[in-house]
Amino acid sequence: MTVSEVAAVAEVAPSAEVVSQEQVVKLLERLEQETNNNEMLQETVADLQRALYEPGWIRLTAQGEHEFSPEAMTQMRAICRLFALKSPLIRRGLNLRSSYVWGQGVEITARANGRKDREQDVQAVVKAFLDDPGNQRTLTGAQARDALETFGLGCDGEVFLALFTRPKTGHVQARVLPADEIAEVICDPEDAATPWFYLRQWTHVGRDGRGNPVRESRKQLYPAVDYRPTTRPGMYAGVKVDWAVPVLHVPVNQPLGWLRGIPDSYAAIDWAKAYKEFLEDWARLMRSLSRYAWKASAPGGRNAAVRTRLAAPPARDPTTGEPMHAGATAILPPDVQLEAVSKSGATLDADSGRPLAAMVAAALDVPVTMLLGDPGVTGARATAETLDKPTETAMGQRRDLWSQVLHRILRYVITESVRAPEGPLKGSISVDPYTGRDVLALDGDTDATIDIEWPRLDSIDPQAVVTAVVEASGTGTIPPEVVARLLLTALGVRNVDQLVEAMVGPDGEFLWPQPLGSPAADRQRAGGDPADTGPGPMTPDDDDPSGGDEPDPGDGPATEQLALPIPAPPKRARRRRG
Repeated sequence: MTVSEVAAVAEVAPSAEVVSQEQVVKLLERLEQETNNNEMLQETVADLQRALYEPGWIRLTAQGEHEFSPEAMTQMRAICRLFALKSPLIRRGLNLRSSYVWGQGVEITARANGRKDREQDVQAVVKAFLDDPGNQRTLTGAQARDALETFGLGCDGEVFLALFTRPKTGHVQARVLPADEIAEVICDPEDAATPWFYLRQWTHVGRDGRGNPVRESRKQLYPAVDYRPTTRPGMYAGVKVDWAVPVLHVPVNQPLGWLRGIPDSYAAIDWAKAYKEFLEDWARLMRSLSRYAWKASAPGGRNAAVRTRLAAPPARDPTTGEPMHAGATAILPPDVQLEAVSKSGATLDADSGRPLAAMVAAALDVPVTMLLGDPGVTGARATAETLDKPTETAMGQRRDLWSQVLHRILRYVITESVRAPEGPLKGSISVDPYTGRDVLALDGDTDATIDIEWPRLDSIDPQAVVTAVVEASGTGTIPPEVVARLLLTALGVRNVDQLVEAMVGPDGEFLWPQPLGSPAADRQRAGGDPADTGPGPMTPDDDDPSGGDEPDPGDGPATEQLALPIPAPPKRARRRRG
């Protein structure tokens, strides 16, 4: 029944029924309004659905449905490298990220150092790999770590580490393969998340007998570091496979389902370019405003003469003879007026482009105050520290990524030391029936665990840390070498692992360094036994009326003194910068 029908019924109905009919009319009117609203909402949803299929959105989604082509990835990496070299914002942001991650160094230590009974020296194998000159240049050195973070992950979005292995000795050298030379990532057909091979295509430049350059295009497959099948053919799909050079792929910003990484600086390129153009326009505006600083006017027809005079080359100051410049004296006729050009309507604020720089900072996960090196007009120290906390969290995640990379490489180094016939470590290697990966077991119940410790990103009071360590050591549950490591780390000492290693005796016992100036410290420096810390020989003391024996004051302290560990310089440990 429509509203008109209800009204007609209400006219002929008794008065007692009119009230109820009026209520029905109101309900029908409300129902009609709700029906109209539903139709309007349906039309709105339909409009939104049609908008999703507009050409612009279709073009954008089509680009994101599939991974970038190798040619597009090569162009993207080239642009990011160029901006990292040319743009101050991109360069500053990537340097900040690298400083957060690697600026304080990292301590890498193997738990097994060969001092226990039947224990093998895993630390020696790890140290040999880290201190190798070739590995220092490409992976473990300070300059190499900065380049891998800044240009590897920041500009390329991924790093390919090739582990060249000598099958006879198990010696491993790490080298970086250029990301532009990796043409394809071949994965397990049943599992796209499990890479098998990396196809490398490059141009080899050699020399002929006369020394002339000879260019040759080459193609080769490298296995993934986690892929070691039972049968390893020399050719795969018609391409040679080098099984002695496994590759570890380290991608970042990798969308789900994609095989390649995206550079850290890719999202910041457009905004860095916009900020550069803004500053160029601002500099052009300032230059145009400084072109004419004064306005001269004369009555009648003398304006033409004044214009001719201003267009002429700069005159010389009559008092000094120098060309007229800013601040020079103007000698004008009485009827010529000279006044400054008004700049009240011009915008001279260069901070108006700060939101553009903030977009660059957001893309690189760094605070804009640190990106620009200026807290701004309203900035303060508390604001900078508040903005720094999310950055520390983001950089902590990047540290975890590098920890996984170092763990995987060192585990491979230890495994190859066991696999090689002349390797320094002994043990057994079995294959997991479910994952197909190698399972390592070292002889002598040797622990193959590697500890990677990063310094704290946030600043804390060293005195509070030392107090906490001393109170914890009083419980007797923490080994002394751990206490020494924590104390040295809290005090900011570098090369903690080498210093702690020098405090361990030949039998594996921990020897606390003696206070400087004590006889035990002198004996330790002289190569004697520092454990002999008893008092000197008892001699009759003429000053004692009882005639008893007292320790000679020159023979050392009679009671044990508690002092902070001050280690002597290690004799056989080489310095390695963290």
